[in-house]
Amino acid sequence: MPVKGPMPVDQALKYATQICEALGAAHRKGIVHRDLKPANILVNASGVKLLDFGLAQIESTSTSQSADDATQALDLTQAGTILGTAAYMSPEQAQAKPVDARSDIFCFGAVLYEMLSGRRAFDGDSAVGIAAAILHKEPDPLDVPPELRNVIARCLRKSASGRYQSAAELSAALAAVFAANPAARQPSIAVLPFTNMSRDADDEYFSDGLSEEIINALVKVPGLKVIARTSAFAFKGQNIDIRKIAEVLGVANVLEGSVRRAGNRIRVTAQLITAGDGSHLWSERYDRQMEDIFEVQDEISHAIADQLKVTLVGVKQATKNLEAYELYLKGRHLANQRLPVTVRQAINAFEEAIKLDPEFALAYSGLADCYGILRVYGWISAAEGGPPALAAMSKAVALAPSVWEVIFSRGFYTFYFGKWREAGPDFQKAVLCNSQSSLAQGYMGIFHAMNNRAEEALAHAMQACRQDPVSPYIHGLTACTFHLLDSFDKAEDYARKSLDLQPKYLFGLWMLGLSLSSQGRYQEAVETLQEVVAVSRAPIFIGLLGSAYNAAGRAEDGNRLVRELEERRSRGEYISSMSFLNIFVGAGDIPAVRRALSESIAERCPAFTMRLTSLCCMTAIRTDPEINHMLVELLGY
Repeated sequence: MPVKGPMPVDQALKYATQICEALGAAHRKGIVHRDLKPANILVNASGVKLLDFGLAQIESTSTSQSADDATQALDLTQAGTILGTAAYMSPEQAQAKPVDARSDIFCFGAVLYEMLSGRRAFDGDSAVGIAAAILHKEPDPLDVPPELRNVIARCLRKSASGRYQSAAELSAALAAVFAANPAARQPSIAVLPFTNMSRDADDEYFSDGLSEEIINALVKVPGLKVIARTSAFAFKGQNIDIRKIAEVLGVANVLEGSVRRAGNRIRVTAQLITAGDGSHLWSERYDRQMEDIFEVQDEISHAIADQLKVTLVGVKQATKNLEAYELYLKGRHLANQRLPVTVRQAINAFEEAIKLDPEFALAYSGLADCYGILRVYGWISAAEGGPPALAAMSKAVALAPSVWEVIFSRGFYTFYFGKWREAGPDFQKAVLCNSQSSLAQGYMGIFHAMNNRAEEALAHAMQACRQDPVSPYIHGLTACTFHLLDSFDKAEDYARKSLDLQPKYLFGLWMLGLSLSSQGRYQEAVETLQEVVAVSRAPIFIGLLGSAYNAAGRAEDGNRLVRELEERRSRGEYISSMSFLNIFVGAGDIPAVRRALSESIAERCPAFTMRLTSLCCMTAIRTDPEINHMLVELLGY
């Protein structure tokens, strides 16, 4: 049914957020709706859907569209023609002036006003009277939280330059309102990376690690919303106003601080700030010996919990060995970069930490995860990575079976080295143990998508994005989820969001190239995947580029990449058969696909990676009985 007011603030905010997301997706494709109104917004069990793009204006077109098609799309209306529904027009529309995405933002403000009040923002006895109200009057103020009134007022400014300039900017403002809305009744915080004030730049991992450990303590607090590390750390090194950061992350409080080390002495300063007015709720300075760092972490976490009026659940100290702890922080810092050289450096750091403290469960967990990361990108074989990953994971489980990171690691190992279907219970348990982990939520979404359970998959993926709103990795993972569900346009949207957050991000480019290829936009896919290969000539990326070459009719370029992989394999480098499979699928070479698929399964290539990169394109060749049988054995469908 169409959206209809009046409705409670929290419900209106929920719908408004979804409408804004849909507008943002349209705007990123260069489409201005021009007729946003309640009748064109459908609410059903799965959420909000934006309908009727009959009056839409296309501002730009993809490179795959012909010039004639583009001209036809752009020439739908004549200049000087008034289009839209009178009560929801922007001032530009009412005057038959050119419009852009900011016109939709005005219409959105009018719709949100009506959702909250049950009455139109602008009314009159006739279309002329309504237009006059839009151009010269302001709607009556609403009895809603002041933050929400301010958002509506900015949407409804007469001048387009005074409104939010994009749907993304509007979405961030709505998130901040939701965080401050009393109906939410949930205290919230973002812990920014502590500034490294030490002379040694190598101490950066230590200051980052201190922030991360405080986050890990706070996520255990019932009822406290804690923004995930990747989103909080997105502002590292940027001189951005605290209130702007809080608005983007949708939190009411921000913790910032600094760390200075000198020999065995350490000074930590921390300030808890109310984002609304920039006032300090609490601040403290700690001058201690390095061996007191765990005590400092606990004191900061308890002080924050006290100020936010929540109860801090006690967290067992992971290790008492300070040097092992530092190596663990260094390993996490390196592994999070997800490059083959840094992941191998992380392995060394975790192994050194384990030598110093053989009972350090999280170090074993981190070690196991590193082998999983190398495996998913095809940098190591199952034979090379499986045994050390299993040994590390098993030791972590023996030492700390109820810690969420360890539970997740067991699922991560099973997903990439074992029978992928058996990973589900561990991912689910990790979510139950730490529902605020965007990583656990994201992988729960991936798991459900692998099982074609769209509703559950998207629920977890969207929760991960809410918890980690400016993480390029989490948005890339969400693109994976949509891609596995064959929703390639949405996969493209989230891949582009990932790249908006971090331009040239390898994972984001990978997902964008995949989504473009799956939509049949092969030339765009080739251009994107060439960017990927320019950053990394990992075999998996070479295979994907070769597949796109073949699909685009560039068989010789595809064959050239086959020869490159064969030459690298002959020199002793591990080259997964999955990389060849990708190229042969793009070429539609049935005998070669049979052979490469059989070899990939024999090599125990991760079903997730094959499903993501190759199998989505295999529908046309599943008529081959042998190929179909292998796929059913691998995926269960």
